[in-house]
Amino acid sequence: MGPGPVVRPYALVRGRTRPTGEALDVISMVSALQAAPDPVGLEPEHLAVLRQCGVPASVADLGSALDLPLGVIRILLGDLRDRGLIRIDPPRAERLADVRLLREVADGLRRL
Repeated sequence: MGPGPVVRPYALVRGRTRPTGEALDVISMVSALQAAPDPVGLEPEHLAVLRQCGVPASVADLGSALDLPLGVIRILLGDLRDRGLIRIDPPRAERLADVRLLREVADGLRRL
């Protein structure tokens, strides 16, 4: 096993503990709105999230793919949402009753 992260997660988001705007559900789907956004003012972690969002992904999947805690992912997504760089589609209430979807979410959470 390699060394742990060089920068603690809270340092990546400058000590912030809550994202701006509306709360993000772990099964909300996130999509990048621009193929190549202006990187000025964006941290490397923001750019990594944008790369992952080239194909729509859930908040939970982004956390897993980038090996970052959900709290950090939510804050980074809030930053990107504020800049208009991503679209976040919250889960639809009727889909929450879909047993197959719930199993997929549970499997995704277990992989975290």
